[in-house]
Amino acid sequence: MSPAISAISSEFIFAASRSSGPGGQNVNKVNTKVTLHWDVTNSVDLTDEQRETIKAKLKSHINKEGVLQLTSQEKRSQLQNKEDVVQKLERLLTKAFEKKKPRKATKPSKAAKQKRVLHKKQHGEKKKWRQRPD
Repeated sequence: MSPAISAISSEFIFAASRSSGPGGQNVNKVNTKVTLHWDVTNSVDLTDEQRETIKAKLKSHINKEGVLQLTSQEKRSQLQNKEDVVQKLERLLTKAFEKKKPRKATKPSKAAKQKRVLHKKQHGEKKKWRQRPD
């Protein structure tokens, strides 16, 4: 089960920096890019099972120290980017804790087998006509 964002939000550390996103001259003056840092390894609100799942599924977002980092610079305001980065984390966590449906092995139908064989024969026939007569 995915951890609730409201439960773990107290562990988030937000850092703001200059964004390369939209905003004209605003980009050069205001720190609108938001980076979320969350120490997954030392999180007290996670069970061991949740911690391992997050580390396995989101390893591309976690550094060597076990800190998960996400950034957002799409919006023009710092507050909107902060909300956006929290939503990104929520989507990532939801996807990480989704149970995958097991794949059922299937066999090709009789009609599919016949169609494949017929296609192979036609292809072979076509190649035969290209050959030089002996």
